[in-house]
Amino acid sequence: MTLPAGVERRSVDGQTGLATRGEPVYGEPTDGEWRLWNPHRSKLGATIEQGIETGLDGEERALYLGAASGTTVSHVADFAGPTYAVEFAPRPMRDLVGVAEGRPNLFPLLKDAREPETYAHVVEPVDVVVQDVATRGQADVALTNRLFLEDDGRLIAAFKARSEDVTADPDAVFDRLLTELESGYEILATERLEPYHDDHLAVVATPER
Repeated sequence: MTLPAGVERRSVDGQTGLATRGEPVYGEPTDGEWRLWNPHRSKLGATIEQGIETGLDGEERALYLGAASGTTVSHVADFAGPTYAVEFAPRPMRDLVGVAEGRPNLFPLLKDAREPETYAHVVEPVDVVVQDVATRGQADVALTNRLFLEDDGRLIAAFKARSEDVTADPDAVFDRLLTELESGYEILATERLEPYHDDHLAVVATPER
């Protein structure tokens, strides 16, 4: 698997893992300008650690859905180009704004990822949509935000089974989500994210036109 430009595997404070260059955000170990990317706190970090081919090269224009307080999207902004970070809740948005102060290419948006029409006037066409939205209807979120993706762009999503149905078997939930997703995407790869995140499925897909 090829790592994006700007992402390296490094040893920091006796820990070896993925690292990006940027200001620390969540107490992660650092070595100069490099900071470790903790896959236990990042679905995208876990996706890359699992060896899934994401198609990320570095310098992509990115739309991040479900940015929360900025743990993962800060790493994305370290190696990507313009990065639009959508978060619905005001409390984590305050933290996200602080993260963006040191990253001029990171643009926080206090919006609902289920309503892309509310930020369509702000977000340019992007090369990648990264989705980590813990809500019912995760496939719908991916489908409605497809409008931002370039024809050869990538969706990199982490689907959480318990957000869809806390009682159903996760495999059954994932099968249903993938079937729904196939109405607008060609699925390129899937992989469970254990041991980093229980009952999560990483999905890499490209839009069908």
